[in-house]
Amino acid sequence: MNEAVEFSDLSMDPALLRGLDALGHVRMTPVQARSLPTLLEGRDLIAQAPTGSGKTAAFGLALLHRLAIAEIRLQALVLCPTRELSDQVAKQIRKLGIGLPNLKLMTLTGGVALGPQLASLAQHAPHVVVGTPGRVQELLRKKALDLRGVRVLVLDEGDRLLDMGFEEPIREIVKATPKQRQTLLFSATFPEAVRDVARSTTHDAAEVTVEGAAHEATIEQRFYEVEPALKPAALAGLLIDHGANSAVVFCNMRRDTEEVVSSLAHLGFSALALHGDMEQRDRDEVLVRFANRSCNVLVASDVAARGLDIEELGAVVNFDVPNDPDTYVHRIGRTGRAGREGIALTLCSPRELPRLRAIEEALGLKAELRRPTLAALRANIGPRATMATLRIDGGKTDKLRPGDIVGALTGDAGIRNDAIGKIDVFPTRSYVAIQAAHVGQALAKLQQGKIKARKFRVSRL
Repeated sequence: MNEAVEFSDLSMDPALLRGLDALGHVRMTPVQARSLPTLLEGRDLIAQAPTGSGKTAAFGLALLHRLAIAEIRLQALVLCPTRELSDQVAKQIRKLGIGLPNLKLMTLTGGVALGPQLASLAQHAPHVVVGTPGRVQELLRKKALDLRGVRVLVLDEGDRLLDMGFEEPIREIVKATPKQRQTLLFSATFPEAVRDVARSTTHDAAEVTVEGAAHEATIEQRFYEVEPALKPAALAGLLIDHGANSAVVFCNMRRDTEEVVSSLAHLGFSALALHGDMEQRDRDEVLVRFANRSCNVLVASDVAARGLDIEELGAVVNFDVPNDPDTYVHRIGRTGRAGREGIALTLCSPRELPRLRAIEEALGLKAELRRPTLAALRANIGPRATMATLRIDGGKTDKLRPGDIVGALTGDAGIRNDAIGKIDVFPTRSYVAIQAAHVGQALAKLQQGKIKARKFRVSRL
């Protein structure tokens, strides 16, 4: 199989180089170098590649290259295991396609109302759909989605798709697409169930393997032996030393996420929990606050964190040793992404040693157990987030744009430009990060004033 050296060496639509520039992609990652020449030839692909390896850009470029923009019909379908991952993949493909005029992409996932999705599909067929199998299957059965023109089908994070019980919807969706399509399957691990799906959905597929995240030189892995009762003090010590500004802490049990957040908040950290029992809107708001730096420690269960993609993550901490090696690989793959350096820290109690030994054996690791520095458990030892988030009860459906929010803040509210952080605009809500020192002033002014000559309800999260 050929390997490309530079993106400019590839025989693809030059308009796509604009998207690569917009995303800041300069050098190819291994999965891109090994797969893109084959993908652009139209061949099927089975790729074993960890999260953060650059696979989204690889399949995004491949499917955009094959689009006939003048044809108003669905031509590419990407299936992802979660809504969060679908949103991230869609965002990246949109940026890659910035040089393609009139590209229409839709995200179709559960957890949001079906009505607006049906209305949008009836009005205008998208070129690309990124979605979860359950919602895509539902829309297919309602005859709202026509898959007969699909040229490229992507199954992203194949192992997680099957772990979450999507095998039956996937098979129904695949059956509704043309046999003469290009199929791309990406998975961090390849258990037998994934191999079965690969065999039944691909034809004469090229195969690419990129070393798993556990073997990536960009991730430093450290292991600490600690008694269960001392884990909170050990965690606080590790966060202060390595990742206080942006860290994800993983717990095996969702109830433990709330306990760890409570402990960290008492110590002064800006910590939030993310787990599967939360309402979708609450999960979305937690992710917004973590991404915009108004939360500096995210304490998550594995189900909730699938597909989590945060830039410049300081550290991943395993509060508990994961139950299996695959979960360990997925967790630590949240850091050291796309060539950046990262650090993964694991707390291990004596009774968890057998699980650690299983991870060592499966991944060829040698875990040298250290003694952690224990933090004194007193208030305000942990740093608070530098930003705070305001929620505005208005969004895309109200024709609000980030520029309108900036204008309202820098105009009547008198907030300096450099005090305004990340702005996220959703269909019915918008979120803006403000430096914590200025958030009271910004909240008061927005509550009293107007945005785009309209009054909106504004609150602090």
